[in-house]
Amino acid sequence: MLVACIQMEPVIGDKQANVARSLSLIADAAERGAELVVLPELANTGYVFRDKQEATALSELVPGGETTATWSDIARRCRISIVAGIAERDGDVLFNSAVVIGPDGYAGRFRKVHLWGDEKKVFDAGDLGFPVFQMPFGKMAVAICYDGWFPETYRAAAFQGADILCIPTNWVPMPGQPADRQAMANTLVMAGAHSNNMFIACADRVGVERGQPFEGQSLIVDRRGWPIAGPASREREEILIAEIDIRPGSRRGVGADNDVLQDRRPDVYAGIVPCSIAQPG
Repeated sequence: MLVACIQMEPVIGDKQANVARSLSLIADAAERGAELVVLPELANTGYVFRDKQEATALSELVPGGETTATWSDIARRCRISIVAGIAERDGDVLFNSAVVIGPDGYAGRFRKVHLWGDEKKVFDAGDLGFPVFQMPFGKMAVAICYDGWFPETYRAAAFQGADILCIPTNWVPMPGQPADRQAMANTLVMAGAHSNNMFIACADRVGVERGQPFEGQSLIVDRRGWPIAGPASREREEILIAEIDIRPGSRRGVGADNDVLQDRRPDVYAGIVPCSIAQPG
């Protein structure tokens, strides 16, 4: 099957224009044969909210909101699946979420587990864990941006049998990052794919929003951790497309005699993998 990652530049607060742009890019990806399309984090709203009030005004119900309905409509017409970032309102609570849509419409949602920076002033931490969705093509998990910094994210997906992890993201430069080096996230994603034997598709945004630059460099990684599409540019809107094989029997280990999941030693780890981290001193 073909997977597409859409790297785009949302405009903060302009949902109508952002959704219209996403529809054009989704249609382009579908015409090129993509069966699964991944959009960036908060693709319909932009990212750098002034405060919670602004985010609330731009948020929507999931699945009851207009944006989910619009994306569901194009998914039905094109017979594709979509994963896309959205600000979700649930009563008085806000989540940095991703909506999961199949060819027959809404299939579920993921709520970002690990919040980055000022997100903690706007959103609540996700309360749904790392669900795995049974899609027409196989089992799919979702994470958002900073979730990719945690090995537990990849393990949670892998242990539930996910064939592919989709990551809508808004990567920003990391402290101390050399100008000539790729985004730190690329390294983390490649390691996560390699260590958990699954495909990963990351759709980032580009541009500068209220003074915050974004990294771009969307990519699609195979089971062994090697990029099969991208990294994309740092500045331009792009559509990355890659072919992946998730048919039964297609899974391969890291070597002829090794599989990073099957070779684990839980009997050794049990007493030394804590749920909390001891403080220095």
